[in-house]
Amino acid sequence: MKLCQSNRYDWVCRTVIRKTRNRRTRFLLPEKKVGRAETHTLMAGRIKFFKEYFPFSNALIKCFPMPERNARHRKDFTRRQFLRTASLAGVGGLLAGRATNALAAETVTMPFANGERKLVQFPQKRPLILLTTRPPQLETPFAVFNADLLTPNDAFFVRYHLAQIPTEIDAEKFRLEIKGKVNSPLTLSIAELKTKFEPVEIVAVNQCSGNGRGFSNPRVAGGQMGNGAMGNARWKGVRLKDVLAKAGVAAGAKQVTFNGLDTPVNEKTPDFIKALDVDLALDEDVMLAYEMNGEDLPVLNGYPLRLVVPGYFGTYWVKHVNEITVVNETFSGFWMNPAYLIPDNAGACVEPGTVPTKTKPIARYNVRSFITSLADGDKVNVGRDLTVRGIAFDGGYGLSEILFSEDGGKAWREGQFGKDLGKYSFREWTIPFQPQRAGAYELKVKATNRIGQSQPVQPLWNPAGYLRNVVETVRVNAV
Repeated sequence: MKLCQSNRYDWVCRTVIRKTRNRRTRFLLPEKKVGRAETHTLMAGRIKFFKEYFPFSNALIKCFPMPERNARHRKDFTRRQFLRTASLAGVGGLLAGRATNALAAETVTMPFANGERKLVQFPQKRPLILLTTRPPQLETPFAVFNADLLTPNDAFFVRYHLAQIPTEIDAEKFRLEIKGKVNSPLTLSIAELKTKFEPVEIVAVNQCSGNGRGFSNPRVAGGQMGNGAMGNARWKGVRLKDVLAKAGVAAGAKQVTFNGLDTPVNEKTPDFIKALDVDLALDEDVMLAYEMNGEDLPVLNGYPLRLVVPGYFGTYWVKHVNEITVVNETFSGFWMNPAYLIPDNAGACVEPGTVPTKTKPIARYNVRSFITSLADGDKVNVGRDLTVRGIAFDGGYGLSEILFSEDGGKAWREGQFGKDLGKYSFREWTIPFQPQRAGAYELKVKATNRIGQSQPVQPLWNPAGYLRNVVETVRVNAV
């Protein structure tokens, strides 16, 4: 009996999982129960995805000759098996002579209650901090931000709202539809976007609205993230306004909505659709990106096309965007209202445990700054010079000052900004630090932007855990 390749992939996946079970490998999404015909179609697509992104997979298959008896019992290739197989890139890499730690049984403990997290590896990603598997929510380990101003694609955080995400996309067949209140509805391929419109690049931070939510006190509902739900990348694509100009925005248009290929599992769950006011949609810097740091977008970061709204929270950066609709009224879909609303006051905050009386949609980033070269509990040497390094950013107004304190905020001195990659980018800062005595030091950093916005010394609270931008603290010991 000749075994089909799909059954062999399925068997290898199970075999490797069994052989590595003692390493506590867990890279799963809940499986979707489907009929036999649909399962066959999904199986073919997922195997294609696995083979495309892990070219060593054929070598992996050859290393595990599959017994005939197993073929009869391995005919369905489910969503769970796909993600399990994809996560075994580390095993394939080892068999092919590549260095990787994908199967390391590692966990991290975030500095808040119930903070233990697993490090897992999804397709095109290094091991990242797992929040949820369905939908995928992966946080960047904070040490990554000390390595470079640009966050590597394989380390970039992942945040979905809907569990039915695309696992195979044919870029040649993909189409972007522009419709609604336009003079000439359009349907564009990726090739047409690349050849018929001027390409542009911009370096910009993408930050989840709930970055740092896990630190909220009292705790709030939602993904309990540390400070790794952010990343900085060089995005390449076309201006949204150029595409809209080609379609011709009709008079009276008020907003533009964006929908992507990710869909809800339950028909009662609202589709993830976001909206921008027309004026913002026509801003020079808003773009449809097809590249990230000089490469195609990773699938989990929006391949083959995503909306980039520099300076605005990531909720607006719709992934796999394939529908743009111009409307003549304020869009009131669930993910605009009631979701992603903040208190409508100067600090976007209320007394802990209370609810706001008036709200508005979340919009621009506030000012944030971090120490990246040191972490809580690190030891430093008394009398030895060292350079403390970190990053800062805001919503695009530009940073004007960075202040550092080594005594818990009693005294502050000014640091120096490094290379400027643009007003939407992370900005590196540095300052010399020489501990003069043994003991504990409480290091703090605070940034200010060009319109006078800064950071509060005490955290501000709102029911959704959005907009955290407190002055961050790192505690070290000098020995």
